[in-house]
Amino acid sequence: MQSAVESTNQPVESLRSQVRSAVIWRSGTQIVGQIVTWGATFLVIRILEPADYGLFAMTQVILAALNMLNGYGLASAIIQKPDVTQRELRQLFGLLLALNIALGLGQVLLAPVAAGYFRQPMVADLLRVQALLYIATPFIAFPYALLARKMDFRKQAQANLVSATLGALASLACAFAGWGVWTLIAAPMVLFWSRAVLMTWGARSLMWPSFDFRGAGEVMRFGGLMAAAQLFWFVQSQADIFIAGRSLPAHTLGIYTTALFLTQIFVAKFLPTLNEVAFSAYARIQDDAPAMGRAFARAARIIMVVAMPFYVGLAVTAQPLVATVLGPKWQEAAPLVAILAAAMPFMTMQAMFAPASDARGKPGLAATNGAIGAVILPIAFLAGLQWSVTGLATAWIVAWPLFLAITAWRSFVVVGIDAAGFARAVAPPVIAALAMGAAVLALDSALPALDALPRLALLVAAGGAVYLAWLLAFARSTLDELIAFARNRG
Repeated sequence: MQSAVESTNQPVESLRSQVRSAVIWRSGTQIVGQIVTWGATFLVIRILEPADYGLFAMTQVILAALNMLNGYGLASAIIQKPDVTQRELRQLFGLLLALNIALGLGQVLLAPVAAGYFRQPMVADLLRVQALLYIATPFIAFPYALLARKMDFRKQAQANLVSATLGALASLACAFAGWGVWTLIAAPMVLFWSRAVLMTWGARSLMWPSFDFRGAGEVMRFGGLMAAAQLFWFVQSQADIFIAGRSLPAHTLGIYTTALFLTQIFVAKFLPTLNEVAFSAYARIQDDAPAMGRAFARAARIIMVVAMPFYVGLAVTAQPLVATVLGPKWQEAAPLVAILAAAMPFMTMQAMFAPASDARGKPGLAATNGAIGAVILPIAFLAGLQWSVTGLATAWIVAWPLFLAITAWRSFVVVGIDAAGFARAVAPPVIAALAMGAAVLALDSALPALDALPRLALLVAAGGAVYLAWLLAFARSTLDELIAFARNRG
């Protein structure tokens, strides 16, 4: 009997160990990589002008739209399938090459149209150069799929860290050389192409592609549904820039997008890497709904333990934070940071559902949820823009809680959890972070006049102490769970 139990537990322990290793490699190197990247980014922000970031944001609308069709959904289909043949792998590589060459050509043709829409002729030149990024994509997406199937995130993480460092160095070199907005084009170019070389080498994925796509219908259907979900995500994530970019000056748009960059650091830089690991792990247990529910609840709780103090901290320290990190010419961004940070917990929780439903073979659910968000968010942004950039930021607080509620209600059954279970999972970090925010606001109002840096240091230290103390006093099991996961126990 004992040996039978041990045999049953072996796959669970193996998966747990793989997930832990994947999270450590992906999130650990992501943290190191982001420290390097942020160090360079914040220096570059101090050198460049808000108008440079406004022009760059305009190009990102087009780039993000076309990137939704770059084939990462096809790669996810290969990860999700239990068994894959060599022919299917060659077909995937061929599909990725064909798609991305077509997208690059499409962007070159769209460049003057985009420049005309935004009334900024330079946007066309920027987009033509950025089209070279698509050629690198197959050599990133294909090895990513091969490594993710094996839960081997170590080689991915190493490639990402090296490429992020090279991109950061390129951005500093170009900024100090006076390249202006072209700095924001050159750095991603270095990052993408170095990542493509390193990922291809690490996965030993270079093979002769197949352009005979007969029999690839299942993969293309799954990938198409995921691409549809990503397309709707584009509408959600870029609608504000698309709408505001035509009416706001480049300077004001740059202020807004930089505030958005600060508040979205976790949801844009860390959550996608954690969702990659989650998708691969969920795919292993896709036929066990109760296990999926437990895994989803645990993932949500652990993610929010990190995310909530970050978002609340941003909201209550926006003024000294912007002054310290970005410098005086960016002070207009501080009120926007405080507003946008309040919406980010809802955005983070909403983004957790898609990997679980996709892994259960239901990509259509995420696509439909995305379609709903693609209606709600643009309407909110159009209405908010009537009150200029402050109204645009406030629209996030109105739209994202509603979007989360609809997504959760439609996804709970598939994910294997109910509303009460989800609320219990995320309640400890949410309550602790709100208590921290109240304490920081009280301290801030009691402090004498101080320069931005010492004021920020005092508020951050006090906030961290209150958050940890609250968890120790009222949610010790949450901390124990996090420590057990880090130690690969329990």
